[in-house]
Amino acid sequence: MTAVPIRRARLLLIVGALLFTLMSNASVSAAAEPSGAAAPSRGAEVVAVTQVADRQVDLSVRSPALGGRTVNVRLLTPDGWDPGDRSRRWPTLWLLHGCCGDYTSWTGKTDVAQTESLRDVLVVMPEAGWNGWYSDWWNYGQGSDPAWETFHTKELRRLLEQGWGASGNRVVAGLSMGGQGALMYAARHPGMFKAAASYSGSAHPLLDDESVNRIMGYFAGQGDDPLRVWGDPVAQRDVWADHDPFHLAKRLRSTPVYLSCGDGTAGPLDPPGSTNALEADFNRQNHALAGELERVGARHVVTHFYGPGTHRWAYWERELHASLPMLLHALGTDR
Repeated sequence: MTAVPIRRARLLLIVGALLFTLMSNASVSAAAEPSGAAAPSRGAEVVAVTQVADRQVDLSVRSPALGGRTVNVRLLTPDGWDPGDRSRRWPTLWLLHGCCGDYTSWTGKTDVAQTESLRDVLVVMPEAGWNGWYSDWWNYGQGSDPAWETFHTKELRRLLEQGWGASGNRVVAGLSMGGQGALMYAARHPGMFKAAASYSGSAHPLLDDESVNRIMGYFAGQGDDPLRVWGDPVAQRDVWADHDPFHLAKRLRSTPVYLSCGDGTAGPLDPPGSTNALEADFNRQNHALAGELERVGARHVVTHFYGPGTHRWAYWERELHASLPMLLHALGTDR
């Protein structure tokens, strides 16, 4: 009964020491800067650490890619994890949330924190914005904030590997918007992820007018200008295609991929009579992507198109477990 408090106390001491070192170094650098000189450029930095539960640690990260804003990242830590031990690095599962969710979604909605097969893996659950779409927004050709892809694949990756026990051995999975993000990141950053899994993901937003109009509606969430994300689907079609997993299929030929989706009708985990047009649309998109992956010669594709089922967490929790053997095999932790 005393093991958990001691472990937490030790973790807090380690974290406190790391933060003290970071703050002390920052103070020394500031003091050494000549009067009147320009402030030095600073990269992303961890500004706060909170232990929210056993094996769950939240990092607050200040990000230049996000205009200097601070966002959170939840870590589900493996047994024996010690961020101060530079001699050990852990295989990593990036677990991406969907639209209208956040970095707490996976631990709040599923049993991921109780999953025994993940006790040897560092699970990274980053904030991606209510409707960030895992993209560096086009912003009428000007780019800049928000740049979620840069934050995740460059800033956060480096932080985790430099000070929080992450290795370069990574896989990625996500739901809905996060499913698209998982496929995009694996395709757009060759070698970064050894496998990718998408649950009810937006797999081909350029499929047809219905798909385009639906995702434009999500782009407009929280009063945003939908053209800021990827631009106009006709005038900036190349930008859209660069973020459409279907059009990135060739880049996934050597990456193990898991695709799953329901058809939008009531399934075994739904209330009777449920229907969901979004899941039905994504079902069409995922079938199109599966066909394209086959056409381009992708060698390791697993599909689970389970028919009846809507856009619900009960299915995504089930599909996470179904895909874990593939993901853990890619990490080499299933032996």
